Amino acid sequence: MNLADMLTYADIGQLSNIANHYDCDAKRNSKHELIQSILSKLGRREFFEEQVSSLSPSDLRFLNNLVFDTRTGYSLEELTAAIRHTADLEEKEDKASSNKKAAGAKTESPREAVARYRRSGWLFNGFTHSTKYLFQVPSDLKERFRDVLRERLHQNLQRLPHDPEAYRDEQGLAAEDLKLILKYVGGHDIELNQEGFMYRRNQQQLMSTLHISEPLITKGAWRFGYGRSCIEYPDRFALLYDYAYAKKWIRENHARLILSETGASFLEEGNQVSVIQIFRFWLRLYKGAIPNISSLVYWISQCARDWVTAASLYESLGWLIRPFYYDSPQNILEQRIIRMLMHLGMLRIGESQSMGTSYKMTALGLKAAEAGIHISDSNDDLIL
Repeated sequence: MNLADMLTYADIGQLSNIANHYDCDAKRNSKHELIQSILSKLGRREFFEEQVSSLSPSDLRFLNNLVFDTRTGYSLEELTAAIRHTADLEEKEDKASSNKKAAGAKTESPREAVARYRRSGWLFNGFTHSTKYLFQVPSDLKERFRDVLRERLHQNLQRLPHDPEAYRDEQGLAAEDLKLILKYVGGHDIELNQEGFMYRRNQQQLMSTLHISEPLITKGAWRFGYGRSCIEYPDRFALLYDYAYAKKWIRENHARLILSETGASFLEEGNQVSVIQIFRFWLRLYKGAIPNISSLVYWISQCARDWVTAASLYESLGWLIRPFYYDSPQNILEQRIIRMLMHLGMLRIGESQSMGTSYKMTALGLKAAEAGIHISDSNDDLIL
Protein backbone atom coordinates (compact mmCIF):
# COMPACT_ATOMS: atom_id res chain seq x y z
CA MET A 1 0.00 0.00 0.00
CA ASN A 2 1.38 3.40 -0.97
CA LEU A 3 1.57 6.55 1.14
CA ALA A 4 -1.54 8.09 -0.44
CA ASP A 5 -3.60 5.00 0.43
CA MET A 6 -2.33 4.91 4.02
CA LEU A 7 -3.04 8.61 4.50
CA THR A 8 -6.60 8.00 3.31
CA TYR A 9 -7.14 5.34 5.97
CA ALA A 10 -5.31 7.25 8.74
CA ASP A 11 -7.35 9.16 11.31
CA ILE A 12 -7.30 12.95 11.35
CA GLY A 13 -5.18 12.95 14.52
CA GLN A 14 -2.23 11.24 12.82
CA LEU A 15 -2.68 13.36 9.71
CA SER A 16 -2.44 16.50 11.86
CA ASN A 17 0.70 15.17 13.54
CA ILE A 18 2.33 14.47 10.16
CA ALA A 19 1.30 17.89 8.84
CA ASN A 20 2.75 19.57 11.93
CA HIS A 21 5.96 17.56 11.59
CA TYR A 22 6.48 18.83 8.04
CA ASP A 23 5.01 22.29 8.72
CA CYS A 24 2.29 21.83 6.10
CA ASP A 25 -0.06 24.70 5.32
CA ALA A 26 -3.51 23.13 5.63
CA LYS A 27 -6.64 23.33 7.75
CA ARG A 28 -6.27 20.87 10.63
CA ASN A 29 -9.96 19.95 10.54
CA SER A 30 -10.02 19.07 6.85
CA LYS A 31 -8.82 15.54 6.11
CA HIS A 32 -8.73 16.18 2.37
CA GLU A 33 -6.54 19.29 2.75
CA LEU A 34 -4.22 17.54 5.18
CA ILE A 35 -3.70 14.62 2.80
CA GLN A 36 -3.08 16.88 -0.19
CA SER A 37 -0.61 19.09 1.67
CA ILE A 38 1.35 16.09 3.01
CA LEU A 39 1.53 14.47 -0.42
CA SER A 40 2.58 17.78 -1.95
CA LYS A 41 5.47 18.11 0.49
CA LEU A 42 6.69 14.51 0.44
CA GLY A 43 6.05 14.22 -3.30
CA ARG A 44 8.82 16.70 -4.09
CA ARG A 45 12.04 14.78 -4.68
CA GLU A 46 14.22 17.59 -3.29
CA PHE A 47 12.23 17.75 -0.05
CA PHE A 48 12.31 13.97 0.41
CA GLU A 49 16.07 13.87 -0.22
CA GLU A 50 16.54 16.68 2.31
CA GLN A 51 14.53 14.77 4.91
CA VAL A 52 16.52 11.56 4.41
CA SER A 53 19.85 13.42 4.47
CA SER A 54 18.94 14.92 7.85
CA LEU A 55 18.42 11.50 9.45
CA SER A 56 21.00 10.14 11.89
CA PRO A 57 23.02 7.00 11.05
CA SER A 58 20.86 5.14 13.58
CA ASP A 59 17.69 6.22 11.76
CA LEU A 60 19.15 5.26 8.40
CA ARG A 61 20.17 1.81 9.65
CA PHE A 62 16.72 1.24 11.13
CA LEU A 63 14.89 2.36 7.98
CA ASN A 64 17.27 0.36 5.81
CA ASN A 65 16.32 -2.75 7.79
CA LEU A 66 12.62 -1.97 7.38
CA VAL A 67 12.63 -1.29 3.65
CA PHE A 68 14.42 -4.59 2.94
CA ASP A 69 12.27 -6.64 5.31
CA THR A 70 9.87 -8.97 3.50
CA ARG A 71 7.24 -8.78 6.25
CA THR A 72 4.18 -6.62 5.63
CA GLY A 73 3.61 -5.70 9.28
CA TYR A 74 5.56 -5.27 12.51
CA SER A 75 4.52 -5.43 16.12
CA LEU A 76 5.56 -2.68 18.52
CA GLU A 77 7.93 -5.14 20.22
CA GLU A 78 9.62 -5.98 16.89
CA LEU A 79 10.07 -2.31 16.07
CA THR A 80 11.50 -1.39 19.47
CA ALA A 81 13.91 -4.35 19.32
CA ALA A 82 15.11 -3.25 15.87
CA ILE A 83 15.55 0.33 17.11
CA ARG A 84 17.59 -0.86 20.10
CA HIS A 85 19.76 -2.92 17.78
CA THR A 86 20.64 0.05 15.58
CA ALA A 87 20.85 2.48 18.52
CA ASP A 88 23.27 0.20 20.39
CA LEU A 89 25.68 0.48 17.50
CA GLU A 90 25.48 4.26 17.48
CA GLU A 91 25.92 4.36 21.26
CA LYS A 92 29.17 2.40 20.99
CA GLU A 93 30.41 4.77 18.32
CA ASP A 94 29.52 7.74 20.48
CA LYS A 95 31.68 6.46 23.35
CA ALA A 96 34.73 6.99 21.21
CA SER A 97 33.71 10.52 20.35
CA SER A 98 34.76 13.54 22.40
CA ASN A 99 31.58 15.38 21.46
CA LYS A 100 29.25 13.60 23.86
CA LYS A 101 25.93 14.96 24.94
CA ALA A 102 25.86 16.92 28.13
CA ALA A 103 25.26 14.90 31.26
CA GLY A 104 21.59 14.56 32.03
CA ALA A 105 20.44 15.07 28.44
CA LYS A 106 17.42 12.91 27.73
CA THR A 107 17.94 10.02 25.33
CA GLU A 108 15.04 9.07 23.06
CA SER A 109 13.47 5.75 24.03
CA PRO A 110 12.54 3.17 21.36
CA ARG A 111 8.83 3.86 21.92
CA GLU A 112 9.44 7.58 21.46
CA ALA A 113 11.32 6.78 18.26
CA VAL A 114 8.30 4.79 16.98
CA ALA A 115 6.08 7.79 17.74
CA ARG A 116 8.50 10.03 15.82
CA TYR A 117 8.44 7.68 12.82
CA ARG A 118 4.63 7.80 12.91
CA ARG A 119 4.71 11.62 12.96
CA SER A 120 7.03 11.60 9.97
CA GLY A 121 4.77 9.30 7.95
CA TRP A 122 7.06 6.26 7.90
CA LEU A 123 4.86 4.07 10.07
CA PHE A 124 1.11 3.56 9.99
CA ASN A 125 -1.13 1.23 11.95
CA GLY A 126 -2.97 -1.44 9.98
CA PHE A 127 -6.51 -0.71 8.89
CA THR A 128 -8.18 -4.11 9.33
CA HIS A 129 -9.21 -5.96 12.47
CA SER A 130 -6.26 -8.36 12.13
CA THR A 131 -3.64 -5.67 11.43
CA LYS A 132 -4.72 -2.73 13.60
CA TYR A 133 -2.03 -3.52 16.19
CA LEU A 134 0.69 -3.89 13.55
CA PHE A 135 2.73 -1.17 11.86
CA GLN A 136 3.28 -0.86 8.12
CA VAL A 137 5.63 1.15 5.88
CA PRO A 138 4.30 2.71 2.63
CA SER A 139 5.63 0.80 -0.38
CA ASP A 140 6.48 3.90 -2.41
CA LEU A 141 8.49 5.37 0.49
CA LYS A 142 10.53 2.16 0.57
CA GLU A 143 11.43 2.54 -3.11
CA ARG A 144 12.21 6.24 -2.81
CA PHE A 145 14.34 5.64 0.28
CA ARG A 146 16.36 3.04 -1.64
CA ASP A 147 16.89 5.49 -4.49
CA VAL A 148 18.14 8.25 -2.18
CA LEU A 149 20.34 5.89 -0.15
CA ARG A 150 21.78 4.45 -3.37
CA GLU A 151 22.91 7.90 -4.44
CA ARG A 152 24.43 8.52 -1.02
CA LEU A 153 26.37 5.24 -1.08
CA HIS A 154 27.72 5.97 -4.57
CA GLN A 155 29.22 9.29 -3.50
CA ASN A 156 32.28 7.74 -1.83
CA LEU A 157 32.96 5.02 -4.39
CA GLN A 158 36.25 4.99 -6.27
CA ARG A 159 35.90 3.25 -9.62
CA LEU A 160 38.75 1.76 -11.59
CA PRO A 161 39.48 3.39 -14.96
CA HIS A 162 40.22 -0.05 -16.43
CA ASP A 163 40.09 -3.71 -15.47
CA PRO A 164 42.62 -4.84 -12.84
CA GLU A 165 45.70 -6.74 -14.01
CA ALA A 166 44.41 -9.93 -12.39
CA TYR A 167 41.20 -11.08 -10.79
CA ARG A 168 39.81 -14.18 -9.12
CA ASP A 169 36.56 -15.69 -10.39
CA GLU A 170 35.15 -18.95 -8.97
CA GLN A 171 31.95 -19.27 -11.02
CA GLY A 172 30.69 -22.87 -11.04
CA LEU A 173 33.31 -24.20 -8.65
CA ALA A 174 31.14 -24.29 -5.51
CA ALA A 175 28.63 -26.59 -7.21
CA GLU A 176 31.40 -28.83 -8.56
CA ASP A 177 33.16 -29.03 -5.20
CA LEU A 178 29.93 -29.93 -3.40
CA LYS A 179 29.62 -32.98 -5.65
CA LEU A 180 33.27 -33.83 -5.01
CA ILE A 181 32.58 -33.69 -1.27
CA LEU A 182 29.70 -36.14 -1.68
CA LYS A 183 31.87 -38.46 -3.78
CA TYR A 184 34.65 -38.35 -1.21
CA VAL A 185 32.26 -39.12 1.67
CA GLY A 186 30.75 -42.00 -0.33
CA GLY A 187 34.15 -43.49 -1.14
CA HIS A 188 35.87 -43.30 2.26
CA ASP A 189 35.41 -44.56 5.79
CA ILE A 190 35.39 -41.25 7.68
CA GLU A 191 35.59 -41.36 11.45
CA LEU A 192 34.34 -38.40 13.50
CA ASN A 193 35.92 -37.17 16.72
CA GLN A 194 34.13 -36.72 20.03
CA GLU A 195 32.81 -33.31 18.95
CA GLY A 196 31.35 -34.81 15.77
CA PHE A 197 33.86 -33.42 13.27
CA MET A 198 36.27 -35.02 10.83
CA TYR A 199 39.82 -35.54 11.96
CA ARG A 200 42.34 -33.21 10.39
CA ARG A 201 43.88 -35.93 8.22
CA ASN A 202 40.52 -36.49 6.54
CA GLN A 203 39.93 -32.76 6.20
CA GLN A 204 43.33 -32.32 4.56
CA GLN A 205 42.80 -35.27 2.24
CA LEU A 206 39.35 -34.04 1.23
CA MET A 207 40.63 -30.50 0.64
CA SER A 208 43.22 -31.84 -1.77
CA THR A 209 40.43 -33.18 -4.00
CA LEU A 210 38.59 -29.86 -4.32
CA HIS A 211 39.05 -27.07 -6.86
CA ILE A 212 39.36 -24.54 -4.05
CA SER A 213 41.39 -25.62 -1.04
CA GLU A 214 41.36 -23.71 2.25
CA PRO A 215 43.78 -23.81 5.18
CA LEU A 216 42.47 -25.81 8.12
CA ILE A 217 41.27 -24.02 11.24
CA THR A 218 43.99 -23.38 13.81
CA LYS A 219 43.40 -24.31 17.41
CA GLY A 220 42.31 -21.49 19.69
CA ALA A 221 40.63 -19.35 17.04
CA TRP A 222 37.08 -18.27 17.96
CA ARG A 223 34.52 -19.78 15.62
CA PHE A 224 30.78 -19.48 16.05
CA GLY A 225 27.69 -17.86 14.59
CA TYR A 226 28.17 -18.76 10.93
CA GLY A 227 26.63 -22.18 10.67
CA ARG A 228 26.61 -25.56 12.31
CA SER A 229 30.10 -26.68 11.32
CA CYS A 230 31.98 -23.36 11.15
CA ILE A 231 33.50 -24.16 14.57
CA GLU A 232 35.95 -26.67 13.04
CA TYR A 233 35.81 -26.26 9.26
CA PRO A 234 37.00 -23.38 7.00
CA ASP A 235 34.28 -20.96 5.85
CA ARG A 236 33.67 -22.17 2.29
CA PHE A 237 33.87 -25.85 3.15
CA ALA A 238 31.65 -25.33 6.23
CA LEU A 239 28.95 -23.75 4.03
CA LEU A 240 29.02 -26.61 1.52
CA TYR A 241 29.06 -29.19 4.32
CA ASP A 242 26.14 -27.55 6.13
CA TYR A 243 24.17 -27.37 2.89
CA ALA A 244 24.76 -31.07 2.14
CA TYR A 245 23.77 -31.94 5.72
CA ALA A 246 20.61 -29.81 5.52
CA LYS A 247 19.68 -31.50 2.21
CA LYS A 248 20.20 -34.86 4.00
CA TRP A 249 22.78 -35.93 1.43
CA ILE A 250 25.24 -36.78 4.22
CA ARG A 251 24.63 -38.15 7.74
CA GLU A 252 26.66 -38.30 10.91
CA ASN A 253 25.94 -41.80 12.15
CA HIS A 254 27.63 -43.55 15.12
CA ALA A 255 30.81 -41.48 14.93
CA ARG A 256 31.00 -41.95 11.16
CA LEU A 257 30.28 -39.56 8.29
CA ILE A 258 28.38 -41.39 5.57
CA LEU A 259 26.69 -40.65 2.28
CA SER A 260 22.93 -41.09 2.68
CA GLU A 261 20.70 -42.92 0.22
CA THR A 262 19.36 -39.53 -0.85
CA GLY A 263 22.91 -38.31 -1.49
CA ALA A 264 23.85 -41.46 -3.39
CA SER A 265 20.74 -41.15 -5.57
CA PHE A 266 21.55 -37.50 -6.25
CA LEU A 267 25.00 -38.46 -7.55
CA GLU A 268 23.82 -41.49 -9.53
CA GLU A 269 21.14 -39.50 -11.32
CA GLY A 270 23.72 -36.92 -12.39
CA ASN A 271 21.77 -33.99 -10.98
CA GLN A 272 23.28 -30.52 -10.92
CA VAL A 273 23.76 -28.50 -7.73
CA SER A 274 21.93 -25.18 -7.75
CA VAL A 275 24.28 -22.39 -6.70
CA ILE A 276 21.24 -20.12 -6.28
CA GLN A 277 19.90 -22.53 -3.66
CA ILE A 278 23.27 -22.51 -1.89
CA PHE A 279 23.16 -18.70 -2.00
CA ARG A 280 19.69 -18.62 -0.44
CA PHE A 281 20.83 -21.09 2.22
CA TRP A 282 23.89 -18.92 2.95
CA LEU A 283 21.75 -15.83 3.46
CA ARG A 284 19.63 -17.64 6.04
CA LEU A 285 22.64 -19.31 7.69
CA TYR A 286 24.49 -16.02 8.23
CA LYS A 287 21.45 -13.92 9.10
CA GLY A 288 21.77 -14.63 12.83
CA ALA A 289 25.19 -12.96 12.92
CA ILE A 290 24.45 -10.40 10.18
CA PRO A 291 20.71 -9.55 10.41
CA ASN A 292 20.78 -7.20 7.41
CA ILE A 293 22.88 -9.45 5.17
CA SER A 294 20.31 -9.42 2.33
CA SER A 295 20.36 -5.62 2.13
CA LEU A 296 24.17 -5.55 2.34
CA VAL A 297 24.44 -7.99 -0.58
CA TYR A 298 21.99 -5.82 -2.50
CA TRP A 299 23.98 -2.65 -1.81
CA ILE A 300 27.23 -4.38 -2.78
CA SER A 301 25.61 -5.33 -6.08
CA GLN A 302 24.49 -1.74 -6.63
CA CYS A 303 27.89 -0.29 -5.77
CA ALA A 304 30.05 -2.87 -7.57
CA ARG A 305 28.35 -3.14 -10.94
CA ASP A 306 31.73 -1.94 -12.24
CA TRP A 307 35.13 -2.37 -10.63
CA VAL A 308 35.39 -0.39 -7.36
CA THR A 309 38.19 -0.31 -4.81
CA ALA A 310 37.79 -2.36 -1.64
CA ALA A 311 38.62 0.64 0.55
CA SER A 312 35.95 2.87 -1.00
CA LEU A 313 33.31 0.14 -0.79
CA TYR A 314 33.93 -0.22 2.94
CA GLU A 315 33.84 3.55 3.34
CA SER A 316 30.42 3.55 1.67
CA LEU A 317 28.90 0.54 3.44
CA GLY A 318 30.82 0.03 6.67
CA TRP A 319 28.48 2.16 8.79
CA LEU A 320 25.59 -0.21 7.95
CA ILE A 321 27.35 -3.21 9.51
CA ARG A 322 27.08 -4.06 13.19
CA PRO A 323 30.00 -5.91 14.85
CA PHE A 324 29.39 -9.54 15.81
CA TYR A 325 31.35 -10.33 18.97
CA TYR A 326 35.01 -10.38 17.84
CA ASP A 327 34.10 -9.82 14.20
CA SER A 328 34.63 -6.19 13.20
CA PRO A 329 32.46 -4.52 10.51
CA GLN A 330 35.38 -4.55 8.10
CA ASN A 331 36.05 -8.26 8.64
CA ILE A 332 32.35 -9.04 8.24
CA LEU A 333 32.24 -7.20 4.92
CA GLU A 334 35.49 -8.59 3.53
CA GLN A 335 35.56 -12.14 4.91
CA ARG A 336 31.96 -13.10 5.66
CA ILE A 337 30.24 -11.43 2.72
CA ILE A 338 32.62 -10.41 -0.08
CA ARG A 339 34.75 -13.55 0.04
CA MET A 340 31.72 -15.83 0.29
CA LEU A 341 30.09 -14.07 -2.68
CA MET A 342 33.30 -14.73 -4.59
CA HIS A 343 33.23 -18.42 -3.58
CA LEU A 344 29.64 -18.61 -4.87
CA GLY A 345 30.70 -17.17 -8.24
CA MET A 346 28.76 -13.96 -7.69
CA LEU A 347 31.64 -11.52 -7.34
CA ARG A 348 35.16 -11.12 -8.70
CA ILE A 349 38.07 -9.93 -6.57
CA GLY A 350 40.71 -8.04 -8.53
CA GLU A 351 44.24 -6.88 -7.76
CA SER A 352 46.17 -4.08 -9.42
CA GLN A 353 49.41 -2.28 -8.57
CA SER A 354 47.91 1.18 -8.76
CA MET A 355 44.47 0.62 -7.17
CA GLY A 356 45.00 -2.35 -4.85
CA THR A 357 42.11 -4.75 -4.18
CA SER A 358 38.87 -4.18 -6.08
CA TYR A 359 35.50 -5.87 -6.52
CA LYS A 360 32.96 -6.39 -9.29
CA MET A 361 29.71 -8.37 -9.25
CA THR A 362 29.13 -11.02 -11.89
CA ALA A 363 25.90 -11.22 -13.92
CA LEU A 364 24.82 -14.12 -11.70
CA GLY A 365 25.58 -12.06 -8.61
CA LEU A 366 23.51 -9.11 -9.79
CA LYS A 367 20.56 -11.39 -10.44
CA ALA A 368 20.91 -13.22 -7.11
CA ALA A 369 21.27 -10.01 -5.09
CA GLU A 370 18.05 -8.61 -6.54
CA ALA A 371 16.22 -11.85 -5.79
CA GLY A 372 17.81 -12.12 -2.33
CA ILE A 373 15.93 -9.13 -0.92
CA HIS A 374 12.65 -10.93 -1.54
CA ILE A 375 13.58 -14.07 0.40
CA SER A 376 11.34 -14.64 3.41
CA ASP A 377 12.34 -16.63 6.47
CA SER A 378 8.94 -18.30 6.42
CA ASN A 379 9.70 -20.29 3.27
CA ASP A 380 12.96 -21.76 4.49
CA ASP A 381 12.85 -25.45 3.57
CA LEU A 382 16.34 -26.31 4.86
CA ILE A 383 16.85 -26.68 8.57
CA LEU A 384 20.12 -27.55 10.25
